[in-house]
Amino acid sequence: MSQPQSIETGGFEHRFGGLFRLYGQTAMEALRKAHVLIVGVGGVGSWVGEALARSGVGQLTLVDWDDICFSNTNRQIHAMTGTAGCAKVEILSERIGLINPECTVHAIREFYTDKNADELITPGLSYVVDAIDRKNAKIHLITRCSQMGIPVIVSGGAGGRVDPTQIRTTDLRDSYNDPLLASIRKQLRRNIPGMHQNHKKKFQIPCVFSAEAIRYPHPDGGICLEKPNAGDGPKQLDCQFGFGSATFLTGSFGFAMAARIINDLAEG
Repeated sequence: MSQPQSIETGGFEHRFGGLFRLYGQTAMEALRKAHVLIVGVGGVGSWVGEALARSGVGQLTLVDWDDICFSNTNRQIHAMTGTAGCAKVEILSERIGLINPECTVHAIREFYTDKNADELITPGLSYVVDAIDRKNAKIHLITRCSQMGIPVIVSGGAGGRVDPTQIRTTDLRDSYNDPLLASIRKQLRRNIPGMHQNHKKKFQIPCVFSAEAIRYPHPDGGICLEKPNAGDGPKQLDCQFGFGSATFLTGSFGFAMAARIINDLAEG
């Protein structure tokens, strides 16, 4: 009868033994060799980073220019007393190092733009996470990944929602109740060859979105389900004037994205 193999205390097999029993040896070695780029490590992206680190992904590149502020506390994993004013990518990088010391983390304090795209989107990437809330940057990132044949997963809007059971993962074509995704979808059909002529064709790009109706903050301090008049409502998720948000929504978005990535990488 063979003896159980010795496992190094604190080693990869020790830390992620539960995942070995869930996915198997071959899949875990694939995750260990994978390199995932996360663009935007705020309300959604920070939770993606947490989940990927706790899933044994061997290399993570984090891209975000912003600092942590106290008003991030409601939705971002790295927002704590003592981290306000620090770069999001640096604090998340430190956290990942404590979760899995074997993980190589590249912390890049920049916004994603068309000027640095060539440096960030490289052929060696296993997967790209779009957790950006700026429309033009999302469109450019998704288009670039599509052109290079690199898998990318897209986050819809997590703000203004309160029901995590209405979060869906589907092809970008099939999202609904998400104005941001609807807007970028129209432009992507022009950018990606073969999409403009056939609106029924799937993008083959997964996205995570909420089917829930958006809750809009009202100027009088209340909440309404109808979009305010132009100029009265929030334009984006930000620290002061944007849609309201909650950790159990942004975190659920991030975990749903991480689940798709891990399952895709594990299946090869």
